[in-house]
Amino acid sequence: MVDSDTTSLRIGTRRSNLAVVQAERIRESLRRIAPDRTYEIETLHTLGDKDKSTELYNFGAKNLWTSELEEKLTSGDLDVIVHCLKDLPTRLPDSCDLAAIPLRDDPRDALIVKSGLPYTSLQTLPGGAVVGTSSVRRSAQLRRLYPHLRFANLRGNVETRLAKVDNPESEYTCMVMSAAGLERIGLQHRITQYMGSKDGGILHAVGQGALGLEIRRGDTRTLEFLNQLSDRKSTLACLAERALLRTLEGGCTVPIGVETEWVDDAQGLLKISAIVVSLDGTETVQDTIEATIRNEEEATALGDELASRLVKQGAGSILAAINADRPPKG
Repeated sequence: MVDSDTTSLRIGTRRSNLAVVQAERIRESLRRIAPDRTYEIETLHTLGDKDKSTELYNFGAKNLWTSELEEKLTSGDLDVIVHCLKDLPTRLPDSCDLAAIPLRDDPRDALIVKSGLPYTSLQTLPGGAVVGTSSVRRSAQLRRLYPHLRFANLRGNVETRLAKVDNPESEYTCMVMSAAGLERIGLQHRITQYMGSKDGGILHAVGQGALGLEIRRGDTRTLEFLNQLSDRKSTLACLAERALLRTLEGGCTVPIGVETEWVDDAQGLLKISAIVVSLDGTETVQDTIEATIRNEEEATALGDELASRLVKQGAGSILAAINADRPPKG
């Protein structure tokens, strides 16, 4: 299918270099499908961009990266928003829909060691080494595995975080962030260690490594156009992960890690693992299930089932304690 519409498609995204690169990537993919159309990219500063000092955990379940963009989408000023899927809440406004999930990039986290230091992995870091991260999911899992390390809040865009870590005067020995984020802006050479269940030992965020294309509900023409970018396996895996998170009622600022793997492509067998960890890393609930997945409904059911199993094993009490300790909203 080639879209014959010649009107401009207005693409919204955050203002960071990474966000713009991601939006440009989607624009180029759409140009290959419909070269006669025009495509405009509009950038906005979101709440999460404006407040770069507050720890993400202390924002609670606010939609840090999406609300301002969704307002422009709903009002008709934008036609589609390009998100990092991990930043997109599992419950969207009634006026919006998730239109497509393109082919997913590497979902793992990555370790980046301060320039000039000799360490090659988490295992080689000395006691007291300071790991920079804004994610309680990362710090909680790493506290569990490496209790001798220290953790410090580190926020900002990719380049800002790298500069803070590399500053000889800073306390940071290293930082942890999404591998895909570094790779998309050509900084993969800074990755010291990839960190998945088979290597660095931690599970990634729900939707990490994937992009999500959000549209106005009812905009069937844009939905059909963007659906041409959808990747089936990436979509089903991410929908299972999002169902898990939605059932656990956790936002992007709680320590829920996940990992999905297609273990048998021919049979459509999807394995999903998840972990819920207390902030100090001392309490953990973890489980894995797999099932044959043929459609979005079965993917969602798989995520729901794993979430229910985690709750029965005590995940609910861990998350309740975390939310009870969260600072009150101002």
